[in-house]
Amino acid sequence: MDSTAPASTWEFRPASDADVPALAELRATVMRPDLTRLGRYDDHRVRQRMRDTFAPGYTSLVVVGGALAGCVTVRPAGGRRWLEHFYLAPEHQGRGLGSAVLRAVLARADEDRATVALVVLQGSAARRLYARHGFVVEDEDPVDVTMYRPARA
Repeated sequence: MDSTAPASTWEFRPASDADVPALAELRATVMRPDLTRLGRYDDHRVRQRMRDTFAPGYTSLVVVGGALAGCVTVRPAGGRRWLEHFYLAPEHQGRGLGSAVLRAVLARADEDRATVALVVLQGSAARRLYARHGFVVEDEDPVDVTMYRPARA
């Protein structure tokens, strides 16, 4: 995997049930620091949540140089599109890929004038990414922050 690949050389690919083991491992790797900081990391539970909530019809793989670099799920519910399971492998973070993927997701939502919502862990660096892309806080508790980005024309 070329961890120096610019954000412009990525693509979405459809996810399938065969991707679940790799995505569960990706989730565990990405979530571990924040969940540990919050005292909520559980080695089994972090993977099981991906297995239990995986929705291949709403999930896209993020591929760089032909290899899995991340994933994102966008699921309609409650009149919104919920951004879930947005994970990038650590070697792909901080290089503009997250912003590029998020811009693509938001462009699709904007075409449909859809509000996009998400839940991010308190203290997560991802919260700054979302704020830079127009998400605002709707609600928060000691663990989770719910954010949304209003529909745009």
